[in-house]
Amino acid sequence: MKTTVLFIVIVMVSARGFSQEAPSLRTVLLNQLKTTHNKKDWFVPVNDAVAGLTPEQAMWKDNSGNHSVGQLAYHLLFWNQRQLESFKGQKPGDFNGNNDETFNTFDKQKWNETITKLDNVLTELERLVQSADEKQLAGWAETIGNISTHNAYHTGQIIFVRKLQGSWNPEKGVK
Repeated sequence: MKTTVLFIVIVMVSARGFSQEAPSLRTVLLNQLKTTHNKKDWFVPVNDAVAGLTPEQAMWKDNSGNHSVGQLAYHLLFWNQRQLESFKGQKPGDFNGNNDETFNTFDKQKWNETITKLDNVLTELERLVQSADEKQLAGWAETIGNISTHNAYHTGQIIFVRKLQGSWNPEKGVK
């Protein structure tokens, strides 16, 4: 009898665990965007990666050809802004196809503006996903996955450059 009761309890607990609904597409996409923006999870988000840098620190480059933190942040702003405009049905600004320009047009005088705009664009992408209908979400899903991967990749580079520079606090997440 005890074995039968124990078996029933195990089956009921197991069934309850399996009956939980999978997260919605909206939830998954928002989580991808937020964890690369401002929600610390498996890795450091971009807002934390750029926090506290002076314009001079943002311009710093080593001698190996790596981009500066400012160039990387500007590149992220450029591509996230274009994709936001596309999702909103707006025509993105002119672009000649030279990706180097998306790094090399960074201006240290606009460092604070760059990181503020990047934060605003990422916030707007999240708002757009929050308010999108299911058909839009399905159509945007792959692109949002790529946006998040791209943002995480370059955020890692930002942290690497800051480590080389000596301006990264390992208590922020990457030791």
